[in-house]
Amino acid sequence: MVNEWLIPLLAGYLLDTLFGDPRFLPHPIRWFGSAIAYFEKRLNTSKNRRLKGVLTTVVLIIATWAILYGIQHLLQPYKIARIIFDTILVFYGLAGHSLIFEAIKVERKLSHLGLEAGRKRLSFIVGRDTSPLNENQIRTSVLETLAENLCDGVIAPLFFFFAGGVPLMLAYKMVNTLDSMIGYKSDRYKDFGWFAAKTDDIFNYLPARITAFLMVLIAHSSNGLRFIFKYGRKHASPNSGYPESALAGILNCRFGGPNLYHGVLVEKPYIGINDREIKTQDVYFACKLNYACSVMMVLLIVGVICMAGL
Repeated sequence: MVNEWLIPLLAGYLLDTLFGDPRFLPHPIRWFGSAIAYFEKRLNTSKNRRLKGVLTTVVLIIATWAILYGIQHLLQPYKIARIIFDTILVFYGLAGHSLIFEAIKVERKLSHLGLEAGRKRLSFIVGRDTSPLNENQIRTSVLETLAENLCDGVIAPLFFFFAGGVPLMLAYKMVNTLDSMIGYKSDRYKDFGWFAAKTDDIFNYLPARITAFLMVLIAHSSNGLRFIFKYGRKHASPNSGYPESALAGILNCRFGGPNLYHGVLVEKPYIGINDREIKTQDVYFACKLNYACSVMMVLLIVGVICMAGL
């Protein structure tokens, strides 16, 4: 029984660390996106948009969990096939390599090809309008993305794998994909995506706080810990503020401020007061910290599983 948890966890994590998300392979998140787009196109119209958004969110999350649970049940007599299946889905459920790889790509484009190249590359990984950003704002955006998505792309999926295996891990990924596609406050999504955004807030409540404390623990940063308690709850999001506050405190810099999202000006509260220049080495430090946090989370889960004899 222990191997049915440990092998998929360790092998899936190793595959993500080595390969990330190869674009030539089919990916469940793309299927999730297609399903969400299908329902959004047909239901996000006329009246009762909020109710239809609730139904869409609930149906897609439950269907994701039920399909994967059903496949696992069918594979139960075939232990090796079950382990391979779970390993592949853990690999697909993690995004640590891709997050770090994309952050480094933005930094390299900015450093070697200039401002416009950096803005364009950043637009691939953030929802904000990158066209007015200067060098410092681009690097700040990269750091904020690394902190927030360390939770969404690594720590939270690992947490839900530990809590309920592959079905719950991928159900969380559906929640996160719903939020990233329709969880906006724009005119188009404010009603239809309201429940998706709230569901994402609930699912990320514990993982966001775990992420923040892992960051300050690994960095041995008392200032990061102070920032968590001072700024974590001041963020517009009930969760994103915690890992972002931790990283801002560790680096003693300032995050937040106004940004454009899908044509809407969003005033995010500032995290920190030291509006210093963000440098290349800050981006690389944050990438190393993300990797260290992911390793620590895996080791913690392995330790608990082994002690519990699951």
